[in-house]
Amino acid sequence: MRSFALDQGPSDAEPVVCLHGVPSSSFVYRAVLPELASRGLRGIAFDLPGLGLAARPDDFDYSWTGLGRWATAALDALGLGRVHLVVHDIGGPVGFEIAAAAPDRVRSVLLLNTIVVVDTFRRPLVMEPFAHGPLGQAWLAAARVPVVFRTLMRTIGVGPGVPTAEIDAHLRLLLGDDSGRAFLRIMRSFERTAEKRRRYEAVVGSSAYPVGVLWGSKDPALPLRTYGVQARLAARLDDLPTVPGKHFLQEDFPAAIAAAVAALAHRPDAAQ
Repeated sequence: MRSFALDQGPSDAEPVVCLHGVPSSSFVYRAVLPELASRGLRGIAFDLPGLGLAARPDDFDYSWTGLGRWATAALDALGLGRVHLVVHDIGGPVGFEIAAAAPDRVRSVLLLNTIVVVDTFRRPLVMEPFAHGPLGQAWLAAARVPVVFRTLMRTIGVGPGVPTAEIDAHLRLLLGDDSGRAFLRIMRSFERTAEKRRRYEAVVGSSAYPVGVLWGSKDPALPLRTYGVQARLAARLDDLPTVPGKHFLQEDFPAAIAAAVAALAHRPDAAQ
């Protein structure tokens, strides 16, 4: 399956693979990658199947398992060995699938407003309709109207400094050439099981590589007091660093994200 990748920084530098969630694509990391490059790291972000400029076949497995299997293969296709992972939203479960299948390929993991305790996860109210057949199609049809999508993004996702044209680009990349049908399949394929929770908690709590957390404290979709705390506890961290951002903190705080990655990359246990 073909996809699209952003790649910035020295080719011989340690690679940092940034995994996006929904309803976004690698575009959400466009300001993070140059910040990583300025710190001597190689930033890479690719579109997951069904989103952005990636292919959207009807017969693909859009579960977290399927997306994780594809993302692991994408590392091979890009010629990447050991990598630092940055995971956001459902990019968390996708990245955890990579780390669970191949822990020796992981140098570090940074969690950004994502899900670890997946068996008790509830979709935010604005996202829940997408997971339900005809209702999801109707809600997506409403979200196709630019002013509706802009309102959703401004409310839960980004600060006032993000240009309207860039929010509109997110919408075009979500809809793609299938009008968002694959996105709806992703939304219906969440694996909210106790087995997945144990798998992901083992990844986040591993001592094989350093794990960090950076949370957008104003996120109404994955609130700090619940999902942020769950991530901190799973990672066995004493502190929970935050920035005053909403769900898509990559849009407003790219330098803070890159600094957090660099801090993990410089830790001795990331080079083991």
